[in-house]
Amino acid sequence: MIYGVGVDCVQVARIAKSMEKPRFAERVFSEAERALFEQIGAEAKRDETAAANFAAKEAFLKACGVGLGGFALSEIAALRRESGAPYYQLSGAALAFCEENGLAAHLSLTHEGGMAVAFAVLEKG
Repeated sequence: MIYGVGVDCVQVARIAKSMEKPRFAERVFSEAERALFEQIGAEAKRDETAAANFAAKEAFLKACGVGLGGFALSEIAALRRESGAPYYQLSGAALAFCEENGLAAHLSLTHEGGMAVAFAVLEKG
């Protein structure tokens, strides 16, 4: 059963500019996400990935129905499987919320034309 759905769209250039400030990355992205960004060679690809990850966080919050203040953004990590498929790695209050409500989080990401989009589905049971 679907518990919640969330979608978010972010301008890659806006996140790229924010990433110039180290404090932004430390506050918003988990250690695992920051390591993912460092592994990406091309700056443009890194910016697209960071923007998609940011959109994933907001999409997750919308699917939960808690708004932007619901959880720390760094508790909602968007990582990639070896195949490249994105997935959520939750911690802290975000993880507790999903466990308490019996939720599994699913994620889809894309970027094109300077925009990054994330689609989140929370499944109950």
